[in-house]
Amino acid sequence: MAGAGILPDRQLAGPTAGSPPQARRKKRSRPTRVLPLLPAVVLLALFLLGPVVWSFYGSFTNAALTGAAANNTSFVGLDNYISLFGSSVFPTSLVLTIIFVFASAVVGQNLLGLGLAALMRNGNKVVRAIVGAAVVAAWVLPEIVAAFASYAFFSDTGTLNMILAGAHLPTINWLYDTPMVAVTLANIWRGTAFSMMVYSAALMNIPPEITEAATVDGAGGWQRMWNVTLPMIRRSISTNMMLITLQTLSVFTLIWVMTAGGPGTKSSTLPILAYQEAFQFSNLGYGTAIATILLVVGAVFSIIYIRALKPEVD
Repeated sequence: MAGAGILPDRQLAGPTAGSPPQARRKKRSRPTRVLPLLPAVVLLALFLLGPVVWSFYGSFTNAALTGAAANNTSFVGLDNYISLFGSSVFPTSLVLTIIFVFASAVVGQNLLGLGLAALMRNGNKVVRAIVGAAVVAAWVLPEIVAAFASYAFFSDTGTLNMILAGAHLPTINWLYDTPMVAVTLANIWRGTAFSMMVYSAALMNIPPEITEAATVDGAGGWQRMWNVTLPMIRRSISTNMMLITLQTLSVFTLIWVMTAGGPGTKSSTLPILAYQEAFQFSNLGYGTAIATILLVVGAVFSIIYIRALKPEVD
């Protein structure tokens, strides 16, 4: 009878009472692992997700800085997007933005940063010190200072034309005749240091025994880079390209100081166009529609990087 009275209690206790202590600790530890992340999640939702949602809603309104719409904003549906895609300026700005991102970030900063990281890895202390100081100096400058320095370098009477004239080479008005070339080169100069530091850290983590083994097997410099180095820093490549792409998509101050989107619309990327429509022409709803398209472009680039350079599963 005593055994019969005890048996139901054990059955009611279920698997929890008889489960190993490790399993019970894991079940209890799951909420405690998630709990410290809640403040960060709340802050991200408040300061990041909140403005994105509000901007997305604003793109469907006729919000403005002046006029009747400033006091009485109304929902207009897809009118802003219909006007946007029917405009002759928007397609040009979209193409210029993609060209600017591809030339200055994907090709310029990424490849130059990798090359400089390899140079610093194989160079002596003097080379590393000189290259590191020269490249990082552009990155640590405040953006507005770097923008004015770039303007002074590429202006009609600036440093670049003085160098070309001194070498008896033809000079041009870079900011008027080739504004996208000027802002692209300026952005490469400004942002290459980040890629260089990312790749320098990645190259330092490659065991030297692997490179030495490839050298013993007869692999040349380019073969070691293509078959050994690049596969081993694959995750760093994907992370770096995503970060510099998203950063370059949002470049505003550099272009605005150097060309203000001109002459005409020759260097008017999407951030410049959004600013002009929202704050110069007072069409906040139209400007936020452009900003939403810019967000979609960034998401497309991110998806491409995640799929094409998917990290290997450990």
